[in-house]
Amino acid sequence: MAPKENDSKGKEEKPPAKVNKWDSSAVKNCLDDCVTEVLTKKFNYIESFALMDGRLLICTIAIAVAIYALIWDYLYPFPQSRPVLIFSVLTYFLMMGVLTLYQTYKEKGIFAVCTQKEGSNKGSIWEASSFMGKYDDIYELHLSNKDSGSGKVREFTSKKSCASYIDVNGIICQDLVEKEVTKLHNMLSSVKPAIKSK
Repeated sequence: MAPKENDSKGKEEKPPAKVNKWDSSAVKNCLDDCVTEVLTKKFNYIESFALMDGRLLICTIAIAVAIYALIWDYLYPFPQSRPVLIFSVLTYFLMMGVLTLYQTYKEKGIFAVCTQKEGSNKGSIWEASSFMGKYDDIYELHLSNKDSGSGKVREFTSKKSCASYIDVNGIICQDLVEKEVTKLHNMLSSVKPAIKSK
């Protein structure tokens, strides 16, 4: 029986994430993953992929149009396929424009959307977004909560050097990330719902 217990404990232990600390994009993505893990595992919130699904739908339409043009050109070689090719090219660039607008005004850097399934504020939406400049070490984390009853949004921001969460070997200190996310979460939970300031 003892060996089985050891095996199950070994499976539960997850090795710490390691990242190239000089690659700001990789650092940001890794920290984003750690924040998502805190929301879904520590607070037991349910992650929603609706935002990502929207982006995938736009990309799917663009790719489908490109594939259709390719097949049409194979069946009816140029110049017969010219009108379809023109339509497909215009549609593809239009969809890329829609994708850019979607990412800029809808996603706005949001990497995690979670729903609270327990507690007094059951059904409220938690969103996490972040920003980190290409040659900057400051990791800017925004955590917001949309109240299930009033629909009003509260938000708090944390700005810290990524060195606050990563050791000299590039190992992400999950406990430090968890501490910061928990602090923001508790601040949002304790504040009375108010309209989000712009």
